Order: sequence, then structure tokens, then C-alpha cells
Amino acid sequence: MATQTLNRRAFVQRMGLMAGAAALPTIIPSSTLGRGTSIAPSDRITMGFIGMGSMGMNNLRGFIEKPDVQVLAVCDVNTSGDNYAGRGLKGREPAREFVESTYAERAGTSTYKGCDGYMFFWELLQRDDIDAVCLALPDHWHAYMAVHAAKAGKDMYSEKPLARTIKEGRAMVKAVRKYGRVFQTGSQQRSSRNFRHACELAINGYVGEIQKVYAQVGGTSKPCDLGGVEVPHGFLYEMWLGNAPSASYHPERVSGNYNTETGAWRAWRPYSAGHIADWGAHNFDIAHWGLGEDRRGPKEILAPADGEEDEVTLLYKSGVPIIKKAGPHEGMIQFIGTEGWVGVSRRNLWASDERLLTLELKPSDIHLYKSEDHRRDFLNCVKTRMRPVCDVEVGHSSLLACLTSEICLRLGRSLQFDLATETFVGDDEATALTTRPMRSPWVL
Repeated sequence: MATQTLNRRAFVQRMGLMAGAAALPTIIPSSTLGRGTSIAPSDRITMGFIGMGSMGMNNLRGFIEKPDVQVLAVCDVNTSGDNYAGRGLKGREPAREFVESTYAERAGTSTYKGCDGYMFFWELLQRDDIDAVCLALPDHWHAYMAVHAAKAGKDMYSEKPLARTIKEGRAMVKAVRKYGRVFQTGSQQRSSRNFRHACELAINGYVGEIQKVYAQVGGTSKPCDLGGVEVPHGFLYEMWLGNAPSASYHPERVSGNYNTETGAWRAWRPYSAGHIADWGAHNFDIAHWGLGEDRRGPKEILAPADGEEDEVTLLYKSGVPIIKKAGPHEGMIQFIGTEGWVGVSRRNLWASDERLLTLELKPSDIHLYKSEDHRRDFLNCVKTRMRPVCDVEVGHSSLLACLTSEICLRLGRSLQFDLATETFVGDDEATALTTRPMRSPWVL
């Protein structure tokens, strides 16, 4: 089909409509929202979803189950989602139909109308009847979308990693703070008892003084040299590319498959940093949490040839190194102390002394933020205006670990990082990689 484009003037004009009034929300019975649970209209959180690929649909299923959530809109540049690999339904129309069939089933009716589908995200953001948005997009779209959602007064649940570049991540932090928004980064391991307990054992000294931490994380993304094929009907590919460089369409370029090596956008450098960001946003984050470094970043990044082990080593103010590799024991993340170790993965928790696995913390111990449900934690914070377990600054801290490691590996040398300026000391080439050009009109 013919490529559909938008010029900058048209875009700015449309974004200007956000100052105008939007339609009043469609109020549906509380029984429809919460399976019989009475929810006062003032306690409802109305939501819109932008990006309806695999994670977007996964989040939609999770949020629509919450009795105090009303889904008003979904948005995606792909009508049917035929080009999105992943689990189950994908795309704008399948998402909208899922919402309406879910509410119809709960209400015991044959039909329900009350969820709008949009191709253009600003049409969703300009609605003043939407309290919060869920953003599940390729990494190169994260910063632009979050900054404009913040300006539009929306709270955000946004998929990890925080952004594609360090400068974009910092722009997100500034926008969220400037406009007073609640922001939850989708690094959901923080809302797991196993990960919290492992970090509490580490930070409270139950395995002695921490000597090193292993975080199992893979490599970087690759240049994308895929050839071009015809853009499928119903897919606005130019909008999918957004601020990324112009490139021919190929299904493996846009695929939402979880393969970070090849055949999915997570594998390609214009859109992602690869496994090092996709999983580093999880595993570096937990390493930070257990060390109390989750509001900072590394001050030195050692290349594999310069560290004690054959992988990137991150050095922090505390002096404890985080090593980007699988450790000698069980667990994706392993805290190695002078008196033992603790390791953790998504389905299990291990320790050098099994008694640590069920240890009850003392009142005087450090008790980390307790969240049992990442989405519920976000919704609670939308109501209380508190910062959630994986606030935007926490997400930016893990992004610094991911992307300084990526830059170290791409350049093949050790680096020093200035946390005050978020630039590399005495290395202009490395500092240049903390940002990148953004294609107009999708510039910050």
C-alpha cells in the first residue's frame, strides 16, 4: 500500500489539540469492571494502551482484570498485528475487540461499545478522560512517547528498558518530574518475593560483606541490513519507524519476537541495544537493588580484557563490581559475600545456607519496597501520588548500566563515566554514543 506520512506542521497542530476539551468518559456499571465488585467512579482509573504487540496485549490482559481499571482506548499503527510475533492476539483491532468482548461478557450482554481504537497516538493522548497510559513500544519510541504523555498529563506504565539512549532516558526523568507524573518502569522482577528477599539478604549483610555480583546478561544489538519487501495492508510502517533512520520494510525488522540475536527489532541497533538492554533492564536492576545503587550508575566500565573476568565489569561508588555474566552458582543474579552467597532467578531462590531462604528480617534491618504485583503497585501510586517500586529514576539507573556496557563493548575499551554530566571522561567518541539523531518530526 502507499506509504502514509505526516508532515511536521500537521503533527504540531494535532498535538496542540491537547489543550482542547475531549469527550466525557463512557461510564459503565461497576459490575462490568470488577465482576460484581462495587467501585466508585471517583476510584476508577481510566486507561489507554499504546503499542498492541505481544507485551502490549499482555499488559492489557493484566490491567483489565483489575476491578478499578476502565480501558477506554487502544492505539497501534498495525491494524491486525499480522506482523507482530509473540503470544496470542496482536494489533489495534484485536486489542479493541478483546476489550469490548471482555466487558460484554462481564456484563452478560452480547455487545459492548466503549473502547476506541486509534492509529495515531496523539489522538489518544489528547483525551482528558484518560488518566494513565500503558506504553509497550520498540525501545526507540520510548522517550518521545513518554515525554509527550507527561506533557499531556498522563501517568505511565512503560515497558523496559527505559530508553534507547542515555540522553533520551534523562529526558524522560526530567519530563516525569516536571509534570508531576507517576511512572512505573516495567522491570517487574522488583515485584517478586524471590528477588526482593535475595536483595534484602544481600543489603543486610546476611551473606557477609558483598564482594561481587554476577548478572547474567547477553550481548549487544547488530546493524540491520535486511532487504525490502512490500508493506502489508493496514500497517503504517513510517510511523513504526518514527525517529529511527529511514529503512525498507521487512517483517524481521518489525517483529516483536523475543529473539535478541536475529529476526526481531530487539536484535537491531536502530531500535534496541539487544540483550544487554532487554535483559539488563531486569538483571542489572536487581543487582543495583541489592547493593543500594539503584539511584546511581557505574563510574567505571571495564572491558573484558581489563577486568578480572572475561566480561564487562561495572564499578560503583561502593567499590563492589557487577560482572555481566553467569556466576559460579545458581541464579541469573548472584550476590557473593564473605560469608556465603545468594542467587535468584524468576522461578527459584538459592543460597549457600538454606536457612537464609526462609529467614525473617529483623525490624532493624533494611526492608525494601514491597510490591506483590507490578501493575497493582502502579495503580496504587496513581491514586496516592507516591513513587512506585520501579520509578523512572530507578529505570534510568539500570539503563546507565545497560548502555555504558553496550558502548564499552562496541568501542572495545574501558571507560570512565561522569555521573553528574552523564558523559564519558576524556572520550568524545564514547560520549557521542550517549545520544543519536532523531528523524523529524519525532525529535525531543
